[in-house]
Amino acid sequence: MPKNFVVIGASRGIGEAIVKLLAQNKTNSVFAFSRNEEKMLTAFNGLKNVHVHSLDLNDPNCFGHLSNVVRTIGNVDFMINNAGTLINKAFHELTHKDLTESYQVNVIGVIQSVQAVLPFMNKSHIVNISSMGGFQGTMKFPGLAAYSTSKAALCSFTELFAEEYKETELKMNCLCLGAVQTEMLEEAFPGYKALLQPEEMAEYIVDFTINGGRFMNGKIIPVSLTTP
Repeated sequence: MPKNFVVIGASRGIGEAIVKLLAQNKTNSVFAFSRNEEKMLTAFNGLKNVHVHSLDLNDPNCFGHLSNVVRTIGNVDFMINNAGTLINKAFHELTHKDLTESYQVNVIGVIQSVQAVLPFMNKSHIVNISSMGGFQGTMKFPGLAAYSTSKAALCSFTELFAEEYKETELKMNCLCLGAVQTEMLEEAFPGYKALLQPEEMAEYIVDFTINGGRFMNGKIIPVSLTTP
């Protein structure tokens, strides 16, 4: 049965791998969003069931654009919120701009994206991609205060949304990822070699997105071999 997927944060790393994996099923329609539209056009060239759209979560006008695009789809079966930004800076050096950007992309942007897509969802599963840095009780690292606290807020949003919509057929869960060999990992931990590649983590995320909503709602799930 044909399914419609919205993937936000699709231009590199895990997001790019998710879109390519979803596109292997030709009955899927995949709507890929990122602020780097040119990179997506190159990465997904030739994939006829992938539809690329520019989306900058720092732009308050982008959510109206997202809503307009989704309106043409009709119904969104699955949504993966993978967009994220990482600021690696000592706590005493963090500026208001650093904090605002981190929370806008990692938390507020996700919330407003869900608001934009919500009217077009029915029996849908939303998956938020967080980090082990935002998972309570795990090891924390210097320089990642803005990033980790914003990812922790994303976990809380997941629980709150699930509670508010528990009487509907909408489901939302959150995956807190450990180390995966991506550009973002290199930004946080230069030189560190992860045990997992983006394509491997994408397999888990895609399977969970399609099947996880049948079994759980409002759950914060650690997905990690190493941290980092």
